[in-house]
Amino acid sequence: MPKTALITGATSGFGKATAERFVREGWNVVLTGRRRDRLERLASDLGGPERALALCFDIRDRAETAAAIAGLTGSFAEIDVLVNNAGLALGTGPAQDCDLDEWKTMIDTNITGLVTITRLMLDGLIARRGLVVNLASIASSWPYPGGNVYGGTKAFVRQFSLGLRSDLSSKGVRVTSIEPGLSESEFSLVRTGGDQAAYDRIYAGANPLQPEDIAETIYWVASLPPHVNINSLEVMPVSQSWAPFQIHRA
Repeated sequence: MPKTALITGATSGFGKATAERFVREGWNVVLTGRRRDRLERLASDLGGPERALALCFDIRDRAETAAAIAGLTGSFAEIDVLVNNAGLALGTGPAQDCDLDEWKTMIDTNITGLVTITRLMLDGLIARRGLVVNLASIASSWPYPGGNVYGGTKAFVRQFSLGLRSDLSSKGVRVTSIEPGLSESEFSLVRTGGDQAAYDRIYAGANPLQPEDIAETIYWVASLPPHVNINSLEVMPVSQSWAPFQIHRA
């Protein structure tokens, strides 16, 4: 029987590419997100109800999330891999200029939503000796101007992953934090409020990571022998590295 992966935030970017990668290897997938039309179109493209199931809900809503997970039936209820990909960044300005509602949205999505669906699925993952892949970011380790709350949420994801790893080591459940650097996807268009010119400037001449690169990384982690755990994996494009510390001079 094919294995099954549940992928949050599957309507675009890393999530969509990851779903496509797993299906190419014979897996079934449960696709979650808020945009029903995109989910259903992707599920159809990936083979329809025999291979892909679309679950439309807002991961920030605990009741919606619980109802969606409780409603899984048949092979789709037996999840081998949870890919916690749903997340977002809003705004690029300094903390003193930021919108508190945007901060709250990032926390509710990147932290609260992630821990909610993880807890709801843990019993099943333990029973199947499964895998949790959490999408963090290089921002979990490396701060930058304008990163503020987004970086804080991804630092939580990284540390939560390590804590899960510690708690679940006796249960045979693997946990990995994937931490991408500069990556080209709709994520950045959301962050810039739909500003296409700003989006283009971010990637101009940089040869950034593509969603397929991260999907390949996630699949590689999932395909390793069950006694091998990748604790965390930081991934950057070759063009990206570290700059000197900034210094404000009076």
